[in-house]
Amino acid sequence: MTAEETTPEGTTAAEGLADGGDAVTYVYAVARDSEALRESAAELVGVGGAAVRVVAGTDGDRSAAGSGSGSGTAGHGEVAFVASSVSAWDFDEDALRRHLEDLEWLEAVARAHHAVIETLAGATTVLPLRLATVYLDDDRAREALDAGRAGFVQLLARLEGHVEWGVKIYLDAPSESPGPDAAAAAPAPGTADAGLGPGRSYLRTRRAQRSSRERAHEAARTAAERIEAAGHAYATDRARHRVQQGELAGSGGENVVNDAYLLREDRSHAFRTEVARAAEDLPGVRVEITGPWVPYSFTTPPDGMPGASGTSDASDASGTSGPSSAGGRPP
Repeated sequence: MTAEETTPEGTTAAEGLADGGDAVTYVYAVARDSEALRESAAELVGVGGAAVRVVAGTDGDRSAAGSGSGSGTAGHGEVAFVASSVSAWDFDEDALRRHLEDLEWLEAVARAHHAVIETLAGATTVLPLRLATVYLDDDRAREALDAGRAGFVQLLARLEGHVEWGVKIYLDAPSESPGPDAAAAAPAPGTADAGLGPGRSYLRTRRAQRSSRERAHEAARTAAERIEAAGHAYATDRARHRVQQGELAGSGGENVVNDAYLLREDRSHAFRTEVARAAEDLPGVRVEITGPWVPYSFTTPPDGMPGASGTSDASDASGTSGPSSAGGRPP
C-alpha cells in the first residue's frame, strides 16, 4: 500500500491522520526492545505509508525514560510491539468487513505488513502478528503487551536463530472420472479393449485410472514419510497446513501435503538436501521446498496466554496469518 491509497472518504490515510482523523494502532510484530530494533523500525514505512515505531510496554517505557534517550535500552527480557498509526476509516470492524471483499486492498496491506516484518527480521528475532491486528490506541496495545509479556519472551527465545521452510508434495495423477463422453467412445482397433463394448471399455478405463491414482498416492505417502524422517533428524518443530486447491495450489498437480518446518539456520542445508531427494525415485510425485522465511507458522502463543492471541479491539476480521497473501511464504 502506498501513502496515496485513498480511504472511503476520498483522502489518503496519511492525510486523514494529518487532518485530525481518528487513528488506531496497527501492530506488526513483537520483538525484544533494543537499539537495533528501534533503529530498524525508524527507517521503515508501513501500511498506508505510515511511519513505523516501537511501542514499549510499561516497564520498557520506564527504562527508556530513565536512560535519557528516546531510543533507550530496555531492561533484560523487555519486549515491544512494532506499530504504526493507521486510519480507523480503514481498520475499524465495519471497514474491515468491507475490505474483506476487496482483494487489491487486502494484498496491499499484506505486502506492507510482511515487508515490515521481513526487514525487522534482518536485525533481530521477531514474532509476527496476524494481519490487521489493531488496537484502539497505544495504551490498549501496551496493556496487551504487558499481559502477554512472559509468553512473548518464551516464544522469542524459542524462535531465536531459527527459520521456517515450507514443504509441499504434489502428485500428477489422472482424474478419477474419465469424463462424460468416455462411455460413448469406441475402443481403438488393435487395442486390448477392441472387443469390448463402450460400457465395459469405460469401466476398464475407470479401474485403470483409479489404480494409477492409488499408486500415485502411495508414492506420495512414501515421500511424506521420508520428509518426516528428515524433520525428526533436523527440525525443531513441524506445522501442518491445509492442502491447497485450485489457483492456490500454484504450480500444478494435486497438493497432498503442505507442511512447515522450524529449523536452526545451521541445519537448513542438510534438511533441504534430504527433502530434495525424497521423491527422486517416485514417478508422478513432486516435492517443493521454499524458504527460508520468518517463522510465521510457529508463532501461536500458548493456550490461555493473555493478550497474545493476535486479537484486538477492531481487528483480525480477515483471519489472515502469515505471508500467503503477500507473495511471501506460500500457505
